[in-house]
Amino acid sequence: MRRVAPTAERSLTGSMSDTTDAPGLVIIGGGLAGAAAAAELRERGYDGPVVIVTEESDYPYERPPMSKGYLAGSTGFEDALVRAPQWYIDNHVSVRLATRAEPIDLDRNEVALSNGSSLAFEKLLIATGAAPRRLSVPGGERAVPLRTRRDADRLRERIGEGARVVVIGAGWIGLETSAAARSAGAEVTLVEAAEQPLLGVLGAEVGAVFADLHREKGVQVMLSATVEEITDDSVVVDGTSIPADVVVAGVGVQPNTALAERAGLAVDDGIVVDASLRTSHPDVFAAGDVASSYYPRYRRHVRVEHWANALNQGPAAARAMLGETVSYDRLPYFYTDQYDLGMEYTGWVPPERLAEARVVLSGDVAGRAFRAFWLLPDDGGWRPAAAMHVNLWDEGIEPLKQRVDAADLTDPDSLG
Repeated sequence: MRRVAPTAERSLTGSMSDTTDAPGLVIIGGGLAGAAAAAELRERGYDGPVVIVTEESDYPYERPPMSKGYLAGSTGFEDALVRAPQWYIDNHVSVRLATRAEPIDLDRNEVALSNGSSLAFEKLLIATGAAPRRLSVPGGERAVPLRTRRDADRLRERIGEGARVVVIGAGWIGLETSAAARSAGAEVTLVEAAEQPLLGVLGAEVGAVFADLHREKGVQVMLSATVEEITDDSVVVDGTSIPADVVVAGVGVQPNTALAERAGLAVDDGIVVDASLRTSHPDVFAAGDVASSYYPRYRRHVRVEHWANALNQGPAAARAMLGETVSYDRLPYFYTDQYDLGMEYTGWVPPERLAEARVVLSGDVAGRAFRAFWLLPDDGGWRPAAAMHVNLWDEGIEPLKQRVDAADLTDPDSLG
């Protein structure tokens, strides 16, 4: 499948001394947002100390492959790396692996580290991402989450030919994990509490497309279902015991805000930041899954948990840290690959307004090659709020993005 994404390597300029004792720019979090911010700092010519602090033992990597190619075994871990390790050496970016950031002292502009040292900073970027939610049912601790390389490695060893896999949750992670496991020859049962997959994002009509896809591929899809218990070898769903060699929890994530809360930063479903990605403290910024950022377009704070948001917010935060005027207002974007289905989506429908949205579909829905617009009522007309295409790679997402980005009042029939 073809996808155009702005991830090309760029020639980064600027030099710095090898010391990180002097105050510089510190990034907490070893994911895409933090690594992209570090690259932007060097691109913009910043030559002071840049330090990335990450709890993981790997250099910064992207999360999507953990539930896609890497989980399925079709790509290696090196393909998930944001930058090769040598890049950090060549560009004098210090990466503190397997190191946890402890309390942030905002009076002294210092971050304490788990190894007993501390880092002084001029500006700080918190890009700590999100953590999988745990299942609050008896035996819920037996379910394996999927967020990190370690999680993916645990699952890769257990979802092969003939394995009995139960996936709880039919969101993006649950669906992609089900596809990877089924493609590897596992017997897969997908359990979802809602009436359709992705109900809170796409609505019932489009969500049903994904349920049908997985059924066609041999997945047992259980909707409007309640998980009651997880045992050593089964999952009890609505009184029925389903054999399971491995159980995967895909029931959403929660932002890693503990560090920010302890520092006294404003937190409300994420670290609250303005349009420049600045927190309630002038020297501290946040980006990626952990940030609840103000979108001028929507006139409200929105927290977006997707790859493109981390890719673009990290550099935007870096520019703001350097004193540039920044107003982050990009349309949210995400994608998924499941079996032979590839999809791209752009825009945002407030969850509380999804029920009133009008969905306009065109193309071959049954053949899974179509486009969709989500329209919201506005001043007696309809405003495109989001759009997606499924398997229409010659067209791609750009024409749909332009329709949404224009935010014109539109005749729904003209979109068909």
